[in-house]
Amino acid sequence: MKEYKVEGHVSSYLPKEKNWKLVWNDEFDGNELDTEKWSFRRYFWGKLSPTFTDEGVEVCGDSTMKINLIKKGEDYYSAHLQTGSLTFDLPKDKGYEHKMWPFGAKETPKFMHKFGYYEIRCKLPKNPGWHAAFWLQAPGIGSHPDPAQCGVECDIMENYLQHTEGKMLCGNGWNGYGAETRWYGHFEFPYVETEDGWHTYAVDWQEDGYIFYADGKEVGRQMAPECAVSHVDQFILVSTECHGYNRAFRGEATEGELATLAGDANVWKGKPVEILKKAVLPDCFTVDYVRVFDAI
Repeated sequence: MKEYKVEGHVSSYLPKEKNWKLVWNDEFDGNELDTEKWSFRRYFWGKLSPTFTDEGVEVCGDSTMKINLIKKGEDYYSAHLQTGSLTFDLPKDKGYEHKMWPFGAKETPKFMHKFGYYEIRCKLPKNPGWHAAFWLQAPGIGSHPDPAQCGVECDIMENYLQHTEGKMLCGNGWNGYGAETRWYGHFEFPYVETEDGWHTYAVDWQEDGYIFYADGKEVGRQMAPECAVSHVDQFILVSTECHGYNRAFRGEATEGELATLAGDANVWKGKPVEILKKAVLPDCFTVDYVRVFDAI
């Protein structure tokens, strides 16, 4: 890996086989989230999520951003940041609820890009029962027979096995989330703590595949033809999620429960998992920077 200096901030270390230029970044300078770069994901497949929130995000004045775990009563909430949006997340427009078109008006993305090196520097949450992730998504994933033309979910980092199994995850999925869904398989690699608690996670998305990195070391590859490769612009997500709430879409709700909840805006609202109820607050996902580089 070779050093790429960013003035006034911690350097990035990029694959030495290529030359790179910085094309997009957020160093989280200032005292509030830059809403020219980020939006909050509040909806999940057309319905208001019972656990995503636009609260609890702090830009701390030291060039870091925190996504905090929030408890209100017996429920838990945390934020899900994104630079674009899934088309099928959007609720129907008011007055068009009974029309045939199943989607709402598309949101203007704040940043979308294809290929390049996508990197985050972060400190992970301390408690199990919720997880952090850094990933790429396409607005119309699964909407075309060729995933190269409609996108691939690229999970650069997920830590939901960190506390329970001592592992981190990365990997890809495509063809949407129904019967045609394909998951090439996520890499599991050991979580190793650093001296200062900071970690970097990245992917080099190329025309012929994806190379994943953790703390400057390659942890896996997913290459064509075994892995589908997106050739369309995708958006970035820096997300957290409290476990136990999306029961209907995880196959945990019974048919009777689904029928009872069918008219509820929070159609998949479950309850927080027991281990989340034991979380010691405050807890947060802390991000130093998010950067995107192109090979030159």
